Amino acid sequence: MSDFDDQLNKMATANGFIAALDQSGGSTPKALGLYGIGSDAWSNDEEMFNVVHQMRTRIMTSPSFGGDRILAAILFENTMDRDVDGRPTPDYLWNVKNVAPILKVDKGLADEEDGVQVMKPMPELDELLARGKQKGIFGTKMRSVIKRASASGVQAVVAQQFEIGKRIVAAGLVPIIEPEVDINCPDKAAAEDLLKAALIDHLNALTADERVIFKLTLPEQDNFYAECIEHANIVRVVALSGGYSREESNARLSRNNKMVASFSRALTEGLAAQQSDDEFSAALDASIESICQASMT
Repeated sequence: MSDFDDQLNKMATANGFIAALDQSGGSTPKALGLYGIGSDAWSNDEEMFNVVHQMRTRIMTSPSFGGDRILAAILFENTMDRDVDGRPTPDYLWNVKNVAPILKVDKGLADEEDGVQVMKPMPELDELLARGKQKGIFGTKMRSVIKRASASGVQAVVAQQFEIGKRIVAAGLVPIIEPEVDINCPDKAAAEDLLKAALIDHLNALTADERVIFKLTLPEQDNFYAECIEHANIVRVVALSGGYSREESNARLSRNNKMVASFSRALTEGLAAQQSDDEFSAALDASIESICQASMT
């Protein structure tokens, strides 16, 4: 079997969750601040990305971080192009840690319109997909945001996600389709009703070999996305933490059977640059174990 086939099988069947290590330019300072590193630690973007790569390297090289509990890791493009422990990051993740590498491909969010934020244009997507495939990337991730229960807005988000998702499948990668419902959405349950209906419609229009992963906000109704989870075109349905604490995220996730985590901020909660390696490893181990357990219901 090829690496891709092995990764697809792991993603579809193994226990564990996806580690989201893909904070990009806009969210990096906040992530570093929570890690205990202030903005005085860098003077330009390149220095900032050096600092955040050190944080991510510390996570990926930790003895606590491995394929026994982690299915995949989502990377920012800048991280894909760097090395970890002397090896290209995607190669290190898969061949050292048995963790499938996934690449964030969106260029951020457009301004809110009709209650949603669709993705900004991605004019260099095809080149990025080809480069990612060549570097051993398994799949991709792209995020839109739903702020209120607007039927036309939700349709626009889902249509864009699937249009680009089909291009990603054609490039030989597995797309993570992420139409996030903002946890502060005033009519969140209604937005989720609209979203699920649109997702099922688009899933039903895929061909048998077009398989995707969904990354969705933890729903108001437990097991709300069961129909998506069981769909033939779905590899896995994963959950984003969306601003909930790790405790709240894990509690909600544990009530949603066969849904696994893809947490970012909730994963790194409690990690600090000032910790010793032993303290850091212990804190990361506890975080990974709690998220893994919540993902196994």
